[in-house]
Amino acid sequence: MAFSADELRVLRRALATALHPAPLQDEDVQDCLRLAESVDEAVREAGRLRAFLLADLARYRAALPGSFPGYLELLQQALAAGYDPEADDLAALRALRANPRAARLLERCQMLAERSVRARLARVLQATVPGSPAPAPSSPTPTPPRPRARLLALPGGRAADEPKKPSAPKPPAPGERPVPKPSEVFPPRRRPVPPPPPEERVAG
Repeated sequence: MAFSADELRVLRRALATALHPAPLQDEDVQDCLRLAESVDEAVREAGRLRAFLLADLARYRAALPGSFPGYLELLQQALAAGYDPEADDLAALRALRANPRAARLLERCQMLAERSVRARLARVLQATVPGSPAPAPSSPTPTPPRPRARLLALPGGRAADEPKKPSAPKPPAPGERPVPKPSEVFPPRRRPVPPPPPEERVAG
């Protein structure tokens, strides 16, 4: 991306202000804002052009071998823009290696692909294995097992079908008067004796 002379002057003023903070005039602030908008638009336009280039490259690659001159040209442009060749590109160049230009591109793409793979592996290793090896986790100290809690019978289980055993009466505490039984408080009434028959009365 190239800057015009006016944009370079604005950029120099912005860098000087960043290094040595000082109040800016309104005109300088507006110039910085316009420059930032121009840079953002250039970045967006570069992204759009790259997307169009990669789409054309995929179409030319799908039309091989008849489109190999245009494919090689587009591949060179994509590599110049920072494109990492894919497995489909390597396979297409291997099929075209009889062409000297394709053979040279194949060597370049193989080198770039290996470099890209090494960079990805390095990032993965750096993310998974830090610079200093992590200490091995120490084995946890075995804790004694807690006593098992007493299981309570659930309603409707086997305990509900079993007959309940009568509980034994607790002995009274020393000095405590025992609770009288109902038969002691209310003694049973005696049944009345029926009178003797009349013959026994006369004989008497």
